[in-house]
Formats: sequence, C-alpha cells, structure tokens
Amino acid sequence: MDKSWIDLPNRMSMQYVAGIDQFLAFVSSTMAESSVICCPCRNCGNRHNYQLVVVREHLISHGFLRNYKQWVYHGEPYAPLHGNQDNNIMVDSDIRDDMVGMINEAIRMPHMDNNAASAEQNTVDPNGGPNPETAKYFKLLENAQTELYPGCKKFTSLSFIVRVLHIKVLNHGTDKLIDMLLELLNEAFPEGVKLPSSYYEAQKITEDLGFTYETVDACESDCMLFRNEEANLNECVICGKSRWKDNTDNSNGGKKIALKQVRYFPIKKKLQRWFMSSKTAELMSWHSTKRTDDGVYRHPADSLAWKDFDQRNPSFASDCRNVMLGLASDGFNPFRSLSIAHSTWPVVLIPYNLPPWLCMKQPFLILAILIDGPKGPGDKIDVYLQPLIEELKELWNEGVPTFDASTNPVAIPSQKVFATVKQLFATVGHRLKWYFLL
Repeated sequence: MDKSWIDLPNRMSMQYVAGIDQFLAFVSSTMAESSVICCPCRNCGNRHNYQLVVVREHLISHGFLRNYKQWVYHGEPYAPLHGNQDNNIMVDSDIRDDMVGMINEAIRMPHMDNNAASAEQNTVDPNGGPNPETAKYFKLLENAQTELYPGCKKFTSLSFIVRVLHIKVLNHGTDKLIDMLLELLNEAFPEGVKLPSSYYEAQKITEDLGFTYETVDACESDCMLFRNEEANLNECVICGKSRWKDNTDNSNGGKKIALKQVRYFPIKKKLQRWFMSSKTAELMSWHSTKRTDDGVYRHPADSLAWKDFDQRNPSFASDCRNVMLGLASDGFNPFRSLSIAHSTWPVVLIPYNLPPWLCMKQPFLILAILIDGPKGPGDKIDVYLQPLIEELKELWNEGVPTFDASTNPVAIPSQKVFATVKQLFATVGHRLKWYFLL
C-alpha cells in the first residue's frame, strides 16, 4: 500500500485526503468488530480511541503521525524490529507495546550477530546450558511472548507488568499499594494469569533490564562515603559523627537507618544501550557525519575546546563514535513546597554527540548520581562523585566491548582508545574511556 501521502505538507490536497480514506477503509476491513480505533493523528499518537469519523477529522486537522507507517495498531501484520528474530514470536496486532524490541535493545545478545560461531561461544556456559546473561534474556523474551492470561489479546505478561510499574512512577505510588493491586489483580483475572504476587517480584524485571542503582550511606557532614573498606564503619573517620539515626524507640524494628545516603546509577549499561538501537547508534556520530562545519557555533563540536582536544588526542578523534558527555548538577526541592527546606542534588550526564535538538532532551540525559538532602553537598560534592570517577577510571583502563547496531559488525577484541567526562568512548570492539574537560 502506498503511504507516501503521510509526508505531504498540504493536508487539504486531494492525494492526502484520499490517503486518509484509504487508511480508514483498510482499518474498517481489518477491524470490523471495533466501533472505535486508536487515533494516529499527531496530537493523539495512538493513545486515544475515537469513532472513525472523529479520527478522520483529527487526521485532516492535525496530520498523520509521520513515522507511523506500519499500522500495527490498526490490523496490519507486525514486522520485527530485528530481521533475525524468530518467526514464531507472538505478534498479535492488539498488543501495542513492542516488548521484544525493548528487550533486544536493553540486552543486546551475541546470538543476534551474524557470526554463528562467535554467538555460540558467547552465549553458552562452559559447564553446559546458556550463561547467566543469555538465560536472563530468554526469560524476559518468554515473558514478552506469554499472554497475560489464556485468551488475552491486549497484553503480554511483561507488557502488563511494565505498564503497572510505569503507573506507579507517574503517580508516586507506594510499594504497599502495588502489592495490594497485584494481589487484587491475581484474584480478579482468570485462572492461569501470569502476574507476580508482589512489587518486589515485579521490580526484579527492571533489574534484569539493567535499570538498577546502588545505595551508599554517607556522612551527615559530607565527609566520606561508607563504601569499600569503610563499608562496615559506624562512625565517620574524619569528623567522628555517627552513621546512623537515633532509633531508640525501635520504630523500624531495630533496623539501623543511615542519616544520609547517595544513590549511584552505573553508566556503562546506559552508554552501551545507545549503540544497541540502530537509530540512536547512527545519531551518535551526527556531530561528525552530518554537522555543518562552517565556523558558526551551533553545536558543542564547533567550540574551540572540542577542537583543541581533538588535536591533542588524534586517536580519540579518529573515530566519530566516541561519546562526548557534559556533566551538570544542581539542587532542587522534591517536596513541591517552599515551606520545607530540602535540597536534593542530581548529577546528570549530557551526550553531546547527538544533534542539538536531541542532546538536551530527557530520554538522552543520564542520571548518574542522586545526592540526598536535606542540605546540599556544597564544595564537598567531589566526595559523592567517587563512584562515578571509579567507573570512569575502569572504562579508561579496562574498557567494555559494546555492540554497534548501526553497523552490526562481528565483535572483536577490545582495543585501546582515548576519551573524557566531557568525552566517553563507546563502540564495538573498543574500550570506553574518560577525561574531564572543565
């Protein structure tokens, strides 16, 4: 079916209107039982359902989603994002969340490469059976293909759990609320429902997808972090203050509660994930392949600092896939009330490789550290940067192999390359490395 009319700028043209009517006729023939359909206009984005006549008005007034050319929400057969996926994957058109695509981009497995020998070597445990990473991938893939309950056509087990966790985050729900909700849903849904029994079990999925963080106790006066060889100390070795809150009333069941904490979000998986999506991986070289270098400052790559660094580090500059990051931090009050004096400090990494209209967008910002309040760290913020610096040093000295979906090469041994925290390096067969450029 010709879908070129979707990109026409004139929505009142005969060709555009005829294309809309052709689309609605296709929907009517494939979804005859439905009185309402998802509206694919640019405002609704397939999030709202309307009658066909309303959808037609929306498409003329607001325009058709430009990138929605495979009408999987309207009865068109699903085509996998990755051509070498198994053909027996459940692809019912009513299931709107591409869980298989999400898993493949979150956990890029070697068996998806072209080299079968390399795939077998990297996915099989020497003692027999798949290695832990491959077993984790297969388990997630099974959940992504399993109906929520027998006969369910709207959700798979994984897509429903992800949706529940998403609702919890958006509405600031408590863990207890999700426990009670899952308990109710397990009773309400038909026999054979594939749902976890608690929030704790549901949260394990996010861990398998790599969305994890580490919680580290900190000195109340920002002197040190209780980690590594100091992990079991009860007092700060610098100021002597206690690590724990006074819990004499035994209100927490006798469990010790730290006075202050910091949450660290490892960055290696996130850097790798950019290159696991073919579209994002291609955009990561935009600053070199598509940027106009005419002396006008439109992008950080136009700056003198960037060019000076490239001159001093030609090995780093020779590969445009090197990841250039900016680091930013500031405090904010998370309680939405000026009457509460509290300052929480996030440390955010910004990818400068991307086009200027994307690099500052929320999906591409990396939350690396979250420093608890109630007071900001001040000039002692370097104490809280320790986990980040250590991981960056590890990337500098050892590196980590990373799959590049834009070229889909066969993995090769790591090679030594240079980089910085305004610059990090990530590519297949090379090492991630770092360097500060202030």
